[in-house]
Amino acid sequence: MQLTKPIHITAVGSSILVGLVAIILCILKWTHTIELSWVVLIGIVLGTGVISLILFAYLINRFVSRKIKFIYSIITNRQELDANDFSLSEEAMGKLTQDTANWAKIQKKQIKDLKKQAAFRKEFLGNLAHELKTPVFSIQGYILTLLEGGLEDERVNRDFLVRALSGVDRISNLLDDLDEIARFETDRFNLKIQKFDMVQLVREVFEELESKANKKAIKLEFKRHYEPMFVMGDKKRLTQVLVNLVSNSISYGVNDGKTTIATSPVDKKTIRVEVIDNGVGMSEEHIPRLFERFYRVDKSRERHVGGSGLGLAIVKHVIEAHKQSLDVKSTEGVGSTFSFTVERA
Repeated sequence: MQLTKPIHITAVGSSILVGLVAIILCILKWTHTIELSWVVLIGIVLGTGVISLILFAYLINRFVSRKIKFIYSIITNRQELDANDFSLSEEAMGKLTQDTANWAKIQKKQIKDLKKQAAFRKEFLGNLAHELKTPVFSIQGYILTLLEGGLEDERVNRDFLVRALSGVDRISNLLDDLDEIARFETDRFNLKIQKFDMVQLVREVFEELESKANKKAIKLEFKRHYEPMFVMGDKKRLTQVLVNLVSNSISYGVNDGKTTIATSPVDKKTIRVEVIDNGVGMSEEHIPRLFERFYRVDKSRERHVGGSGLGLAIVKHVIEAHKQSLDVKSTEGVGSTFSFTVERA
């Protein structure tokens, strides 16, 4: 018999004790050390069995219950516990087993999440240091050159100061983006919901980024002619979304390429806005991590593009704050399509 339950241990212990008592009494009777009738002898053995069964059951139940109560109080983080929960009945043991299994499952998930967060934190700090090193080293180099005599040379002093200022601006933009994300993640911001024309907003974004697009001869266009399309949302935040997406399409686009904006109804309450380009694209393996802070598809190829590396992370937070959806489709060497939904007015 497998000793899988307290009653099994009690029964085995009582049986062993009863057997020993019976053997001793039989030996004493056969050697005439004591004079007992068989009826009395059997009565003593049976009495010993009953008493030992009751005593063992009480002691084992008390011992195990105390141990279980201590462990269960740790698992449930409760100080006061019902004594009835710690009887060794089938139902009570089943409940304790299930609670313990659930606790172990939660702890395993928490450990996994903590390891994931630790790895993310380590990668984030490494990426942040890398993003800051480039402009800091540049500024340091320009200032040292000026201090070593360049300041007196009118041909280089202004140029180097302008370059140093550009590095400072890059650090400032990075810090602004980090502060922006921190406010999103801690809910320290308020959306200013208003009614506005999405088509007009796209035109404004095109005008803002026209100069950047012209440098690579990238055409910014609508997929077709659209009538005014009114939506409800935070215009400033959704402008951020469009600027980041269109700017990325230009940065990673090919010369003489194009970026197209398309809109389409999803249902009676929402519309979808798509930013489509025919740029370098990316393989599918990168898409799940695309909206992580500082994540770059190809660090060696993309570092020259500049930017804080936080644009898509901000896009994700803005769309989630509006309780809308964000999607990406991309094929390496063909192009990418970023789409998000907005509430109709």
